[in-house]
Amino acid sequence: MLLIIGTVRVPPDKLNQARPAMERMITASRAEPGCLGYSYAQDVLDPGLIHVSEAWRDRAALDAHFKSGHIAEWRASWAEQGIGDRKLTLYEAGEGIAT
Repeated sequence: MLLIIGTVRVPPDKLNQARPAMERMITASRAEPGCLGYSYAQDVLDPGLIHVSEAWRDRAALDAHFKSGHIAEWRASWAEQGIGDRKLTLYEAGEGIAT
């Protein structure tokens, strides 16, 4: 399993404008084969900080995600939405333990 964990920044005054693009990205990504989880969460103490969490079955699924039309649309919207300061890290993980 592959995990992508990190943050992106959205100017707080553009959060409402960026929300539909983020919702489209999340919905389309979650529908992809091999997507085990895909979430964005606004930081409680820092309104422009968005926490990113992704889980993918394998590298092939992640590579297909990077080639998808919805990720191209998402990336194309960054300038207009003011999205920047991406800090994402890819991790390889085991199966995990349910608690």
